[in-house]
Amino acid sequence: MELNQLTAHELLAKLKSGSITPGAIRDSLYARIRSVDSKINAYVRTDSVKKSDPKADPQGLLNGLPITVKDNICTEGLNTECCSKILQGFRPPYEATVISKLKIAGAEIFPLKANMDEFAFGSSTENSYFGPTHNPWNLECVPGGSSGGSAAAVASDEAIWALGSDTGGSIRQPASFCGVVGLKPTYGRVSRFGLIAFASSLDQIGPITKDVQDAAILTQIISGYDPNDSTSVSQSVPDYTKSLANGIKGLKIGIPKEYFVEGMDAEVKLIIEEAINKLKNLGASSKQVSLPHTEYAVPVYYIIATAEASSNLARFDGVQYGFRAKSDNLIQMYKQTRAEGFGAEAKRRIILGTFALSHGYFDAYYLRALKVRTLIKQDFDRAFNDFDCIVAPTSPSAAFKIGERTQDPLKMYLSDIYTISVNLAGIPAISIPCGFTKKGLPVGLQVMAKAFDEEMLFRVAHAFEQNTQWHKLKPKL
Repeated sequence: MELNQLTAHELLAKLKSGSITPGAIRDSLYARIRSVDSKINAYVRTDSVKKSDPKADPQGLLNGLPITVKDNICTEGLNTECCSKILQGFRPPYEATVISKLKIAGAEIFPLKANMDEFAFGSSTENSYFGPTHNPWNLECVPGGSSGGSAAAVASDEAIWALGSDTGGSIRQPASFCGVVGLKPTYGRVSRFGLIAFASSLDQIGPITKDVQDAAILTQIISGYDPNDSTSVSQSVPDYTKSLANGIKGLKIGIPKEYFVEGMDAEVKLIIEEAINKLKNLGASSKQVSLPHTEYAVPVYYIIATAEASSNLARFDGVQYGFRAKSDNLIQMYKQTRAEGFGAEAKRRIILGTFALSHGYFDAYYLRALKVRTLIKQDFDRAFNDFDCIVAPTSPSAAFKIGERTQDPLKMYLSDIYTISVNLAGIPAISIPCGFTKKGLPVGLQVMAKAFDEEMLFRVAHAFEQNTQWHKLKPKL
């Protein structure tokens, strides 16, 4: 088996023993990228690095193990463009806290950034300035989004593991579509400093990995309080790997009835039901639970998220950094820069958000959405009084065809119907592979837990993973 096919913890064991070097891992990754990325487009600017970096291999816990990073996480000295023309050529003068933590732990930041929907606006990675990413399991299908490049790179063995960001499902949904593990931590668990903001009250950085153990290792490294992030929570970070061996005997699992409704793909429903039965066979009990405000999650999200995006993206005007349109008139330069620099989906969300925040509509839309968001959070709070975790599909369908939903934004937005509530409530959730459709496309099982109880997620996910083979299957490229 090639080095690029191994999990991070398998490689760490080999690095520790001295049987391999970080350079050998990098060379294996570059060979794989040269072989398959022309089909997948998981990375951007692949022509910028021709061969392995000859610098000295770092030490520490991760012993120089490379990690792939989404293009909206600031990396000092490397372009960070959010896959948008308006940030063309931007190299941050600082790096994100998660990057600093990884370097301290001995990781090497892979010099190629992962493709994504522009500014994380999308569910398919079709909105990238660098072109769409293709699903490794079927090149005619999307990999999910917005962290589609990160998920596709891990699934196709072009990355050992990766960081993504999740605002409404942007880690979990592509993890589901690509048959890998994706975790959205509790809001405040992982610093957002250095993550180029989409919606500041929803964004969270998290891992995309080949198995649950890797997700536990990576989550522990990047978690913890950061004074540079005002929303960071000062809470101790447990050793997540210790929770992997606890099993799930006696756990109470809630099955939300609102997630099993008309519109859900019949094959996905059957696969999820089989996965729930597997958890019951492993000693857990399950019972239906109601999350009554679920139906409002999508409209609430697309008011709050677009409003915050409108505010956050106001800074991109061609003056301080990135792309600037040529004009002799300052006001005209602003207009042309934003008109030429932003893609269609970014413009749509900026316009929606600006409208929601405008005079006369703020109370009717944004303020009301915040109130309903509280009701959605309270639904989860009540559920976790009776249940240890909640289990549901990650997405109502498997990966759809490229171009299938680009002309129907509402249908595209509904791709995240099962993931959005988690961000609104600020709780953690994980997606793990749980089966395949008849067409050979992966399906993800989503496990949700109360705030700061990532240990529960790892416990349930690892128990399921150790008793199934879905995570070991590889796409044929």
